[in-house]
Amino acid sequence: MRLFMLFALVLLSACSDSPVNKSNSPSTSQANQAHGTSVAYDPEAATGFTEKKGVLSQRYMVAAATPAAARAGEAILAQGGSAIDAAIAVQSMLTLTEPQSSGLGGGGFILYWHAESQRLYTIDAREAAPEAATPALFLDAQGKPPASFMEAVTGGRSVGTPGILRGLELAHDKWGKLPWSTLFQSTINAAEHGFEVSPRLAKLLAMELSPGLTQMSPGKDYFYPNGEALTTGTVRNNPELAQSLKLIAEQGADAFYRGPIADKIVAAVQNSPLNPGLLSAQDLANYEAIVREPVCTEYRVYEVCGMGPPSSGGITVLQILGLLENFPVADLPVNGELASHYFTQASRLAFADRNRYIADSDFVEVPVQQLLDKQYLARRAQLINEQDMGKAQAATPSELNANLSYADDKSPEFPNTTHVSIVDAQGNVFSMTSSIEMGFGSGVMAAGFLLNNQLTDFSIVPEQNGKLVANRVQAGKRPRSSMAPVIVFDQQGKPLHAVGSPGGARIINYVAQTLVGLLDWNLDMQSAINLPHVTNLNGVTNLEQGTAMEALAAPLEARGHTVKVQDLNSGLHGITLRPEGGLYGGADPRREGIATGL
Repeated sequence: MRLFMLFALVLLSACSDSPVNKSNSPSTSQANQAHGTSVAYDPEAATGFTEKKGVLSQRYMVAAATPAAARAGEAILAQGGSAIDAAIAVQSMLTLTEPQSSGLGGGGFILYWHAESQRLYTIDAREAAPEAATPALFLDAQGKPPASFMEAVTGGRSVGTPGILRGLELAHDKWGKLPWSTLFQSTINAAEHGFEVSPRLAKLLAMELSPGLTQMSPGKDYFYPNGEALTTGTVRNNPELAQSLKLIAEQGADAFYRGPIADKIVAAVQNSPLNPGLLSAQDLANYEAIVREPVCTEYRVYEVCGMGPPSSGGITVLQILGLLENFPVADLPVNGELASHYFTQASRLAFADRNRYIADSDFVEVPVQQLLDKQYLARRAQLINEQDMGKAQAATPSELNANLSYADDKSPEFPNTTHVSIVDAQGNVFSMTSSIEMGFGSGVMAAGFLLNNQLTDFSIVPEQNGKLVANRVQAGKRPRSSMAPVIVFDQQGKPLHAVGSPGGARIINYVAQTLVGLLDWNLDMQSAINLPHVTNLNGVTNLEQGTAMEALAAPLEARGHTVKVQDLNSGLHGITLRPEGGLYGGADPRREGIATGL
């Protein structure tokens, strides 16, 4: 079955997961806890709140993280391009205007509803570990994790083989309408003539969140000319990115994975002044994006579909919804005490399973169907009562009817990511989350763009107490992700909502909460995106600072929660295909994106 919409609220953005009362900014000390208990990291910090209004259009729409990117995609749709064509223009512009979050040097996951065939496709364009990588990638000579996790996340060692361009090329080969060579021109022009540095980018640079970026050229020289961070309104050009995009436009993605661009990437990684890495020319030449089966479940009268492994986002969002289905959430006050309590408990249980069982299914067995089984989730829901359950335990293999033996994962995930939702004039629906991982990725820059540090999404330790971790580093393996692009369908099987968010592991909570707003509380897309956040990753309950959620601190503490009030930095972008016709889009007030269309 499948979804619907209507209207409500607004608020703020960033984070950590230790039991203190109030916090505003991330610190390096968070990263030093990486191989302890589960910790959430938010180095792409909060930069304020700007009220956004939902946008109506009749034919097509783009919702993306910078106005320039959204308008680049809209221009392609205006020329008769498909949602896939528009997405390529959007992602290339994000590489220039939102370099801290995603780009050609990263990877992502794509959901695509093809209206003509009435079929949903998902594409895995996640980065991959180099063939030379071993489970000891992040361990020292004594087999121990680094004392400071910042030692691992910056420089070349954390760079995986970028995948996003191969994923978009695969989609364009199948469903593109306009010539590939035409889709990069707006970014090429902006890179040559300059773009205006946004307040958010300027603030993040001033915070110096990426130690690698401030130490390594050419990134240091590009973002900190003369030793000073770029400021708001500065017009910055990027001729090297323009040249790379010209080659890619002329020669296809092969120009990225072989030849001069590939050579620059490999040289930058292997000769990085910080933590030289293992990425090789062969790793780039051999990379392939993969069409995978979506993961879907019925929720109430709707069908919700997401990305399967190596993303954990789809399964874990669906588990949260499947657990909540056993409670009368729709009858509870919006973002009220009891609804928030049930949400955090469902999230605890889902994260416990995620941290043990989900990894790249090409390398380990992932019990996807068992994790989403309605009867299994109903039994797990019986563990939820009126008090906080404390740290939830993963299901045993026998509870899942599976013969598996994994240790719990230990991998921090950084919330530096972007989400794009697009609907074209033919009714094709596109939902993509892409990332370079931490704010400004690895800090390594090559050919005009930053490279990811996604290998830190692997478990920092390969085994515990004699049991292997499913999400350990292995050659060619793709690290587990929390990215959770979603498409929701109504009772007639028609697409109704496309939505997703950045936010590290908190992506899962941001997307699940937005879906509850849409599907249980009948909020419209903008109002659901605006909902003040509550998160729990099987640890502390985080309430969004500066919002009505602060009032729940004492009631939830009375239920046994350890509560932290802080900024929670989502970047949700969503579009509703209205049953009565037309499109309604929303953009997160915590960031600078917009929804735009005709």
